[in-house]
Amino acid sequence: MEKIEHKMVDVNGINMHVAELGQGPTILFIHGFPELWYSWRHQMVYLAERGYRAVAPDLRGYGDTTGAPVNDISKFSLFHLVGDLIALLEAIDPNKDNVFVVAHDWGAVIAWHLCLFRPDKVKALVNLSVQWTGAQVKVPTKFIVGEFDLVYRIPGAKEYIHNDGFKKDVPLLEEVVVVEGAAHFVNQERPDEINKHIYDFIQKF
Repeated sequence: MEKIEHKMVDVNGINMHVAELGQGPTILFIHGFPELWYSWRHQMVYLAERGYRAVAPDLRGYGDTTGAPVNDISKFSLFHLVGDLIALLEAIDPNKDNVFVVAHDWGAVIAWHLCLFRPDKVKALVNLSVQWTGAQVKVPTKFIVGEFDLVYRIPGAKEYIHNDGFKKDVPLLEEVVVVEGAAHFVNQERPDEINKHIYDFIQKF
């Protein structure tokens, strides 16, 4: 943990706080609400030790990252949030074509849109907790959810995830994992298990 480096990066008109650890292929971690980069501390250390560069920003308006004025909520649209991440990737690794993305909760919604708007930027996706519907995301994907996650227990969610609906919207969906005994914050509740799921999946690419 003490080896994690912190820096500010000027992206898309804001100053973004970024935590980073390791060298190798980049993994972009996108936190949920109401969290920070710190949510990914276990995954960052694990994957950096295995030859990856773990990059975890505080999203627009969170933590040490600046946001738009509070009276201008239009500056917090998904277009802005995805744009922030695209600009971040171009700032920290301008010669890299695409990266791995791991996201959770609200961050998973942003990740789905990142893959929808700019699939060329994403090598493969591991999304946790929140499944996004109504448009096709054509990126190799693994989805992980806790058995007791309230999002998973929303009426119709299980049927969508385990029947044809999810696969139709994410045709390159390779695996759905339901973590027994875990709830919403699965990456912090069961870090060892989630670390291995992420590592095993991205090793394929």
